[in-house]
Amino acid sequence: MDIEELRAFRRELHRHPEPAFVEIGTAARIARAVEDLPVTVLTGKDAHDLAPVVNYPSPRTLAEWAARAVDSGIPPERARYFQENGTALVVDLAGARPGPRWGLRTDIDALPIRESADPAHFPAANGFAAVNGAMHACGHDANATIGVGLLHRLADRDFAGSLRVLFQPAEEGVRGAQTMIDAGVADDIDVMLAVHMAGELGVGHVVGSFTGGMATRKLKVDFTGRASHAAGSPESGRNALLAAAMATLAIMALPRYGSADTRLNVGTLVAGDGVNIVPSSAVMTCEARATDDEVVDELVDRIRSIVDGAARAQGVEAALVVTGRSATVTPDDDVVDRIVDVAAAHPGVAEVTRTQAFAGSDDANLLIRHVQRRGGKGAYLMIGGGSPGPHHSADFDVAEESIPIGIDLLESLIRRG
Repeated sequence: MDIEELRAFRRELHRHPEPAFVEIGTAARIARAVEDLPVTVLTGKDAHDLAPVVNYPSPRTLAEWAARAVDSGIPPERARYFQENGTALVVDLAGARPGPRWGLRTDIDALPIRESADPAHFPAANGFAAVNGAMHACGHDANATIGVGLLHRLADRDFAGSLRVLFQPAEEGVRGAQTMIDAGVADDIDVMLAVHMAGELGVGHVVGSFTGGMATRKLKVDFTGRASHAAGSPESGRNALLAAAMATLAIMALPRYGSADTRLNVGTLVAGDGVNIVPSSAVMTCEARATDDEVVDELVDRIRSIVDGAARAQGVEAALVVTGRSATVTPDDDVVDRIVDVAAAHPGVAEVTRTQAFAGSDDANLLIRHVQRRGGKGAYLMIGGGSPGPHHSADFDVAEESIPIGIDLLESLIRRG
């Protein structure tokens, strides 16, 4: 792929964003972009295990996004395949000589944000802004393009070892990486890398690896009570909304830790049946984050205790499930050193930061940690994207000249072995 082809591919992904686990058109476009390369492509159960996923999109939702994919130009049979089998892709490319197996995670999902239509917004001005209610507001379109571009760049197979690119769905909500780990696709990787655009950094600024980050657990709690007439027989009801409200206040009142930075948030609470009915059901979502993996587990244990106590107090049932997770990350120094050396030698790189603390959560950390625990190494490379707006905002965008920089660095790293 030359620069113009990379730009066109990125813009096509950007124009047709799809949220977590419904990246049907995106997966089909990635598969089409690598179909003529000397690669092996794993999909479906070979790429991820969807059985444990909580709140997987309903058949109706999947059908709706599949129809949108077809309307956007995806052949119906390809849309149907990814609708029925999931949207993860694993692409293997073998080098010509023995060597390590490299892994690269690139995420592919979008966010439920309506993109800016301001004429000053570059995608809007150039006719590739999304109009379907979703948006690539975190640069995953560029990340996926780096993965595709790298496969094209290395298609001559003039390198030692092999490359496995994991095109991961559902990074937002930290739900997709574990499904790929469960399918075993990271088991035999020697060096696990993740690459991501950093919109807040200027083009030409490279970070050798993020460090730390926040371990997180995303939680969903279903409260089930009993409806009754709110005036005629309130004593007969069991108020699920009241139990959820009690739990909400108690979760937000949990003490912080002296040993770690923590975050707690109750994000949604949907409950009730009508103004004159004792609420029989409530659904709450919340999250716990911490800069220490053990602390986040302790926070989840405390949240479980709060939920159980609130449920008992109101005589309702409560069921808590973990819907997403990630861990902290500690990159390997020698891998970071190699990234920094490659970046410093690149003529388009003006500034190199060896490592930078990560304030958010990303489940690529689970993949890196999985490989490290099996004796491998890893790091999380960041490429300055020069966005005019912050991540997860309607005016986020990636400067397209940053995409070849990411491809160049990864190519040099792998060819050097």
